[in-house]
Amino acid sequence: MKIATFNINGIKARAQALPAWLDDAQPDVVLLQEIKSVDEAFPRDIFEDRGYNVETHGQKGFNGVAILSKLPLEDVRRGLPGDDSDEQARWIEATVVGTRALRVCGLYLPNGNPAPGPKYDYKLAWMERLRHRARDLLASEEPALMAGDYNIIPQPEDAARPEAWHKDALFLPQSRAAYWRIVNLGFTDAFRACQPAPGHYSFWDYQAGAWNRNDGIRIDHLLLTPQAADLLRDCRIDAEIRGYEKPSDHVPVWIDLDI
Repeated sequence: MKIATFNINGIKARAQALPAWLDDAQPDVVLLQEIKSVDEAFPRDIFEDRGYNVETHGQKGFNGVAILSKLPLEDVRRGLPGDDSDEQARWIEATVVGTRALRVCGLYLPNGNPAPGPKYDYKLAWMERLRHRARDLLASEEPALMAGDYNIIPQPEDAARPEAWHKDALFLPQSRAAYWRIVNLGFTDAFRACQPAPGHYSFWDYQAGAWNRNDGIRIDHLLLTPQAADLLRDCRIDAEIRGYEKPSDHVPVWIDLDI
């Protein structure tokens, strides 16, 4: 089973590039972030015509997450538990029903800039809620994953120029510590399990020729429970599509699970 995460930075802006990538890559499941669309306006037909079941958790103009799956989806839940007052659409999860069940959770973690400040406080509070949900996923002892744009640069080798990010919310020590508290519960970073070498990135800013200079960062992650990690066969980044026409500033990261 091929499962991808992809921050598309606006479904309207990616109405041609995203279907083209789907036709070429043929993922079974895709977790999308930043759809920037309310549920009613999401172009479901584009994906349903390609055989995907579509579930969205949208928000007008900002955020928004979705699941595309060629396999049936059950028990769909929207919104990260822990704060009923949170109106930002950043979390969606469902069970993919294949030869065995797999719980997939798609997330768009807050950016947090400027830090310090209320946006950074929200980021850290959101990550603490994520840690609690991660703990519950582990307790289920079933194959599960949390994938998406984490807005976290885990280690210096995940940035072409780590010194440029020292004061950024994506790389502050408190941010990375919160991330590692989640991983160290017992999750596997799928990409690092398969590709330990530095120099691999999933985001290049639109400004200052970052793509042409390969001035990137790795902030899109797939974290696997032990039961899912046992099924991991490969994990790769489709970096080349960053150079295509009208690209997102992110590229897909995908895993192959033995399901």
